[in-house]
Amino acid sequence: MNLIFRIPGKNREKFLKEGYDEYLKRLSRFGRCSLEFLPEERNDVSLSRALSREADNQLRLLKEKDALVLVDVHAPALDSQELAQKLDALMQRHSTLVFAFGSSRGIDDALRRRADLSFSLSSLTFTHYMALLLVLEQAYRSFKILSGEKYDK
Repeated sequence: MNLIFRIPGKNREKFLKEGYDEYLKRLSRFGRCSLEFLPEERNDVSLSRALSREADNQLRLLKEKDALVLVDVHAPALDSQELAQKLDALMQRHSTLVFAFGSSRGIDDALRRRADLSFSLSSLTFTHYMALLLVLEQAYRSFKILSGEKYDK
């Protein structure tokens, strides 16, 4: 199993980077993992153009056989068990799961149309870099659930 986490921009917070590294290391037991930072559009570009370009960057990197898991504030929230079950179903059909995030500006509808699974973390607002850390932890939790291992609640 390949797990790819793609996010526009570049995190500059040391504590988040340490968290990313920790959960990528934990996830590596279950497959090959990578974190990719993609270009984020400048603020002087119109919103629709910026979202379209960022979506194009994400879609260009996707292979047809990849499953796209979109973290989207407008999607339904899932609990950890539901997320694990949905990821398991995707893994039955795909060897690569790509977790994609929008930038601070949001997500273009082209990504929503391509997504095999979309979910929201919460109705609370998080920076996309904080959301990445939460998704890494939830992906790890999902794999622990699926492997029958205990995970502290």
